[in-house]
Amino acid sequence: MIPIEHVIKVNHLSKTFGETQAVKNLSFTVEKGEIFGIIGPNGAGKTTTLEILEGIQKASGGEVEVLGLHPVKQLRELNNRIGVQFQATSIQKKMKVKEAMDLFASFYKGKTQKNELIEMLGLQEKLDVRFEDLSGGWKQRVTLALATLHQPELLFLDEPSMGLDPHARRELWAMIRTLRDKGSTIVVTTHYMEEAEKLCDRVAMIYSGELKALNTPNELLDDVSTHYVRFESEEVSYDSLLSLGDVIKVEKEEHEFKVFSENLQQTAYQIFKYCDEEGMELRNFKFERGSLDDLFVQYLKKEKTG
Repeated sequence: MIPIEHVIKVNHLSKTFGETQAVKNLSFTVEKGEIFGIIGPNGAGKTTTLEILEGIQKASGGEVEVLGLHPVKQLRELNNRIGVQFQATSIQKKMKVKEAMDLFASFYKGKTQKNELIEMLGLQEKLDVRFEDLSGGWKQRVTLALATLHQPELLFLDEPSMGLDPHARRELWAMIRTLRDKGSTIVVTTHYMEEAEKLCDRVAMIYSGELKALNTPNELLDDVSTHYVRFESEEVSYDSLLSLGDVIKVEKEEHEFKVFSENLQQTAYQIFKYCDEEGMELRNFKFERGSLDDLFVQYLKKEKTG
């Protein structure tokens, strides 16, 4: 059996800002060669966790090891081996793409993969375009290229597809997969659940700085509470479905219902029993699996209700 190689080890990590605890007792590992997602709502502690791993922030407690290094004490060595794409990378508005590529390439000793990235990301026609004149999607391509010029072993991407349209987002996912296939381990933060589901090998769900779930997207979706029944009816009421035992939530759009439950089989029986007793008709009744977005909403609801 091939031993698992961990490129990141986080053990009981905490971070406080004054009286605010942004990260609470966080523990996880990231394996070599995977795309690891850190997901959660805005303010969950995702960016703070990433900045600690990158050596930008100092941890208040716990232990962190990145590529076998201490992120703060061995920051210079770490910076030569990691790449970082921030939510907002500071590039002078008037600077052309080619000028930015040349400038960032000069920061690293030895050969960079500048020409290869220009071809892979389709930047040839944008080299003489000023950064301020690029669309959001092209800006993301450029900042991704700048973060990976030195062929980093580990790449951190903080909300890489924020603000992109669906087409540009999928193009970015393809580029990230290519970088992974070329040898980089990738850690990505996102609040887009579809992005985590389609892109990541494993995901850590964080709420209020605490780890709530950690697994592959498929394993997380095997949670029964992300399954639901779908059916159509002009007669069934929303409130009657919500009052059934074990029901977590009900979604209604015109005459179509989606009922999420902690005990789906029992809830399905109760729906049929209720409709039979009331003489109501059901159509197109199906059992279906939810998405990470459904699981996300479920955890968020639990967080708010305490």
